[in-house]
Amino acid sequence: MNLIDQIKKEEMFLLNTVKNTLNLAKEKVNFPIEIFIKKTIGMNINIRNKILDNVEFNNDGALFITVYNKFSKGSVSSRDFTVNGIKKMLDIAINISKYSSSDFFSGLPNIESLCFHPKNLDLFHPEEINIKRKIDDIIQAENEAFQFDARIINSEGSFFSSHMTINIFANSLGMLGKYNSTRYSNYICMIAKDNFSMQRDFSYSIARKIDNLEPSKIIGYKTAKSVVSRLGIRKIKTIKSPIIFSNKISAHFFSYLISAISGDNICKKSTFLLRKLNKKIFPKWLNVIEDPHIKQGLGSKPFDNEGVYSAKRDIIKDGILKTWLLNTYNARKLGLISTGHSGGIYNWLISNQNISFEQLLKNMKSGLLITELMGQGVDIVTGNYSRGATGFWVENGEIKYPVHQVTISGNLKTMWNSIVSISNDINIYNNIQCGSILLSEIQISGN
Repeated sequence: MNLIDQIKKEEMFLLNTVKNTLNLAKEKVNFPIEIFIKKTIGMNINIRNKILDNVEFNNDGALFITVYNKFSKGSVSSRDFTVNGIKKMLDIAINISKYSSSDFFSGLPNIESLCFHPKNLDLFHPEEINIKRKIDDIIQAENEAFQFDARIINSEGSFFSSHMTINIFANSLGMLGKYNSTRYSNYICMIAKDNFSMQRDFSYSIARKIDNLEPSKIIGYKTAKSVVSRLGIRKIKTIKSPIIFSNKISAHFFSYLISAISGDNICKKSTFLLRKLNKKIFPKWLNVIEDPHIKQGLGSKPFDNEGVYSAKRDIIKDGILKTWLLNTYNARKLGLISTGHSGGIYNWLISNQNISFEQLLKNMKSGLLITELMGQGVDIVTGNYSRGATGFWVENGEIKYPVHQVTISGNLKTMWNSIVSISNDINIYNNIQCGSILLSEIQISGN
């Protein structure tokens, strides 16, 4: 059986499982119910030092059932898709709901919010993988890196992954929706050494279509060039200075916004942006648009984990915060409408000023270019920010030498407003698509 036929057979089985679950639920009790099945079929090929480490295959799936007994909720999951298994799940979910606290805000989404006609977002591009050819491809990529410079002495591991996912959602309000997706990725990490230090760096590529992956040899070359550039590393003194977050890590700088405006944190009043809706929190020129419907987008989905339709929206408009990120539960607690964010964000498009990375360096003149962050020192309640950093010192708009063992610190409210510019070197391998970011000044703690 070829791959396409195998997937169609699997999808039909899962659809029938969902329908059977709905019918069995009606036989047991007439509670509102929602059902979600996720099945992922894939493989990982791992190489280290041009030698095959392992090939892993996975075929993982789970059935999630949630029942609402008036305002009490019972949830259960299982990998047993048999009729008896589903009956047991329903019994357990119903029993849990009987002993759960009543919560007026729990329940299925409003019917008008449900996605009864999912859009085709071109997310599914299954390919038969020739394992031997792909192993040779990754080994060639590591060869490319080793041949670049004799100071590259080791590999920290390189891999290729291929995964196909089937998502099916249904509820007792009549919704039955599905979408399939594929995701392919290449990753290479190398180690270089000189007389003073040993450094590592990596490069990667992610795509919905395997043909859209960056060639492995190019990734090998990029990794080699990057890791060698980190040799000769120095320390710097404590200073206040402009910084640039490179496009490799710039998405992290906006990821804190996700937590700060999530419905859970708004309801708990545990965010420094609690009273900032419709207030300016970024420079006036900056916009963040969320678009769940980009064809082949890494963050594209027709509906969220509750079946609520996804929609294009402004997150930041002219520097002003325009929305919270809400699921059905916290939307009801706030007296608002779900924004379809049960399960996370979609594609975020960060505006830039259409200048090159090289021009961004010139605009900074002197300061720190940050290429890697360490630690988790961000407090969403206060906005306080402190993280370890590695990168390069820049003088007169030119990269001079690599830097390590520094800490950058500040507060996100100040940092977001101190964004001077964003370049057009957009990192397309993240659902937060952003170029490199120049900040006017931040505290850098060194020697």
